[in-house]
Amino acid sequence: MAGKLTAASGTGILLVTANVGSLFEDPEHLQKTWLSEFYQTVHTQKPHFLAVHCQEVGGKNYEASMSHVDSFVKELLSSEAMKEYSRARVYLDENYKSQEHFTALGSFYFIHDSLKNIHQYDFKAKKFRKVAGKETCSETLETTPMLEKEKFPQDYFPECKWSRKGFIRTRWALPDCVFDLVNIHLFHDASNLVAWEKSPSVYSGTRQKALGYVLDRITDQRYERLPYFVFGDFNFRLDSKQVIESLCSTATMQTVRAAETNEVDKLIFRESDNDRKVVLQLEKKLFNYANQDIFRENNGTSLLQFDKELSVFKDRLHELEISFPPSYPYSEDSNQGKEYMNTRCPAWCDRILMSQSARDLVLKPENEEKSVVYDNIGPNVCMGDHKESI
Repeated sequence: MAGKLTAASGTGILLVTANVGSLFEDPEHLQKTWLSEFYQTVHTQKPHFLAVHCQEVGGKNYEASMSHVDSFVKELLSSEAMKEYSRARVYLDENYKSQEHFTALGSFYFIHDSLKNIHQYDFKAKKFRKVAGKETCSETLETTPMLEKEKFPQDYFPECKWSRKGFIRTRWALPDCVFDLVNIHLFHDASNLVAWEKSPSVYSGTRQKALGYVLDRITDQRYERLPYFVFGDFNFRLDSKQVIESLCSTATMQTVRAAETNEVDKLIFRESDNDRKVVLQLEKKLFNYANQDIFRENNGTSLLQFDKELSVFKDRLHELEISFPPSYPYSEDSNQGKEYMNTRCPAWCDRILMSQSARDLVLKPENEEKSVVYDNIGPNVCMGDHKESI
């Protein structure tokens, strides 16, 4: 996903949230496709300051993927398409052997030659430092003074033996504005069946707790409060119970239990007539709905009424209007760029959120409305299981 945000005096800022894990599962095709779409977006929008926030940087098998990660970074930093971005900062959490600290997050920042006098904040020295040249930092992010990185406490998501969820924060001073950029990855829904049990789901509460923790950290008294953008994979889901009741309002539900434990194994929703056609089959990791078009028609906006997780933070976080289809879970088949997998209910997981002061920066009266874009990258091609947001 990606979007061009125009700051006070016209500085073009492009913020991209990307789930790149699958790129390293199929580097021959997906990396090329992703980079092609990314370069096209940069060419079209011509940002002066470009921030890419990534998660699951190494994919599922992190150690085996490191060579692919290195080639991906090298391509980004040396490509012809990025030649006018002579200053760059790359932060990769590669310390996958540290269960205490590892987040698999990555942050890429590119600064166009036309943008002069750019500074980045040193959180240890509590002062800004001028940005020059290109630098890559990995494995030692815990001791890097140019960012703050934290992994959420394990008890935030006790169902998972080892969670990699957390956040990275950087602070920037451009000629016309100063702001924080926060890369965030929140907890997923471990089971569709558990998510269905009540409204809002237990997973929604876990994400709320973690997001509240981040907002408290970036607005505490340690540093001056500045406008902030929080973007990445929030794993926000539609209210499962309410959306299923809506999608299956005329269907009857059959409960199938496991013979060994008597626990619910699957739910099958059938039409009352029409030969008892199956409308939805729900399992722990299966969401097989008969009419997938509903998530694509009119960008799925009829389902936005069930997108409620951000409402808890309505006084602290703001978002531009969503006019794109759910960003997850897309098929990872390179020939099915518009198709969703039947693993989860499609939802707007990948978002770009901002404080009120950051929103005021973006929507200054002198800025043309058309210069602000909030959309997906690669709507017609396979970009992995998430569509990138801008």
